[in-house]
Amino acid sequence: MPLAKLALEDGTVFTGRAFGAPGEKLGEVVFNTSLTGYQEILTDPSYMGQLVAMTYPMIGNVGTTAADEESHGVQAEGFIVRELTVPSNYRSHRSLDTYLKASNVTGIEGIDTRALVRHLRTRGAMAGVLSSLELDDAALVGKAKAHGSMAGKDYVKEVVPEKAFTWDRGFDTLSQHVLPARPITKHVVAIDYGMKWNILRCLVQVGCKVTVVPGTCSAEQVLAYNPDGIFLSNGPGDPAVLGYAVKTVQGLIGKKPIFGICLGHQLIGQALGGSTFKLKFGHRGANQPVFNELNRTVEITTQNHGFAVDPASLGDAVEVTHRNLNDGTCEGIRHRELPVFSVQYHPEAAAGPHDSSYLFEQFRTMLG
Repeated sequence: MPLAKLALEDGTVFTGRAFGAPGEKLGEVVFNTSLTGYQEILTDPSYMGQLVAMTYPMIGNVGTTAADEESHGVQAEGFIVRELTVPSNYRSHRSLDTYLKASNVTGIEGIDTRALVRHLRTRGAMAGVLSSLELDDAALVGKAKAHGSMAGKDYVKEVVPEKAFTWDRGFDTLSQHVLPARPITKHVVAIDYGMKWNILRCLVQVGCKVTVVPGTCSAEQVLAYNPDGIFLSNGPGDPAVLGYAVKTVQGLIGKKPIFGICLGHQLIGQALGGSTFKLKFGHRGANQPVFNELNRTVEITTQNHGFAVDPASLGDAVEVTHRNLNDGTCEGIRHRELPVFSVQYHPEAAAGPHDSSYLFEQFRTMLG
């Protein structure tokens, strides 16, 4: 394999071997602590603008398959692993290397990902460049410095669908998800800011016909569908710069029941008068503990976010329902009087865990 380098804006440089497509990719360097589900991670639109490092040392063992994609293709800018392994799985259609080549995404293997993650935990997520073309350290560091922070960037407009569409597919026979199938009796409009497809499968599974609309739409356009409820999806970038989306959510609150996940949660927080802030290195992984304030239980959750809602900025009408047990940050809110609630984590998680699947049933019950 040819050489590749990962350079961070603070001057740190890692040298490894290139895989995937030859090239040079810029983005915010972040890490994910999941043991499985690397294809779902790569195809999650929330990773737009980011170079993703996996903390688990061996990646690629299950190959790739279209059934595990969470969007129309790879969304991460680049991929960083300790060891690229040969696939050995009956579901695999292509190796990870071949998959990234076809997606024009560059990867690097053979670096000390443990050292990288420890560095990011200490210094915080930062801009970086991953290249198999340019190998001069100083030149690469200069490019990373020039890229700038994720703060202030709107990536939503790069991942939203061009037009509205309907979704009617629940889980296939291979799914191990815990949600029971219910007959389709309700209509939900899902506002897509960069949505994972498993969210749509969960909504269908609990009995909802789903109309998906772009995250740039207005409240009037959403309400024109006369839905029973409204869902706000995950998505990439800084929520603080999405004034157009906040305005839409403000126009929907009180009109229909609303459920938001991840970026949707952050938009609801802002629409209810709160503010968001950038986390030092974010929460990304499938083993994040969350405390449910309502029933006093702990949920193990999948998360992928670099920003959070400031609970101190929320008024008395808003209740914090979930908190992160690692750092105490806000993981869920609800309005005390109106049918509006949201969570920062991913209850639809693929490949899991499924501790929080009940939230889809909760939303379906809210629809009447």
